[in-house]
Amino acid sequence: MKEDLQEISDLQKEAWNNVSNAWKKWNDFTMNFLKPTGEAIIKALSIQPNDVVLDLASGTGEPAFTIAAIAKNGRVYATDLSEEMLNVARDYAHELNITNIEFKTADGSDLPFQNDFFDKISCRMGFMFFPDMQLAANEMFRVCKIGGKAAISVWAAPEKNDWSTTVTKALSKHIEIPKQPTDAPGMFRCVKSGLVNELFEKVGFKNVKEETISGKVDFETPENYWLNRTEMSETTISLLKKADDVTINKIKQALIEDCNSMLVDGRLIMNYAAIIISAEK
Repeated sequence: MKEDLQEISDLQKEAWNNVSNAWKKWNDFTMNFLKPTGEAIIKALSIQPNDVVLDLASGTGEPAFTIAAIAKNGRVYATDLSEEMLNVARDYAHELNITNIEFKTADGSDLPFQNDFFDKISCRMGFMFFPDMQLAANEMFRVCKIGGKAAISVWAAPEKNDWSTTVTKALSKHIEIPKQPTDAPGMFRCVKSGLVNELFEKVGFKNVKEETISGKVDFETPENYWLNRTEMSETTISLLKKADDVTINKIKQALIEDCNSMLVDGRLIMNYAAIIISAEK
């Protein structure tokens, strides 16, 4: 991997390792929130009992665990850049007695697998963070068997994901947020319709399809939302490190006010939308 891409990858690894404990703390909430995107990926892949499946950017283990239950006579390889996130996943796999799964630390742009190895490939909310998405698409195509399938999810437009953008708006009122290039790794890097399709088609994937799914996520209270974002979001954590206690308090108050205006029957219900892209080799 090129030096500049490796530098991004190293920084990402450190960041994800640093928030692994928070992801464990919030795991039940997060897995419930992200479950529909995992289900859409699994539906697109048509997982079979004997499939050998690669789950990229597995984090704490989903949708790899659900896939393993379907491919009960096959095998699932759960990979992630972060060793600490995979350690959390290993613990959960042990608790759930999932035996047809292997965990491997791996970069999505340089996979440690032979050509034509996997029947199916999944990636839930990881693709947009790969330093070079074309390299990642190349690798997915390389390790996928002829006739195999790949399916991923990425976040849709910011205005359809106020669960993410609400805290950013509050931060921007008090902290200067550096403007990132549109092609830099990030939450909303893949919102342009057809962007991922082009990357997949360029490497040889066919029958590329795209659909958008949307829903609601219940944070219960503004305070709960604040805790979630300031514990799980590495971007939010990094920005808050630039602020003193007085400024952080102002940010929190601004956020609470914004969230209070969004309450539905006293609960903080926020929207989300994701794009599901599937393809065949």
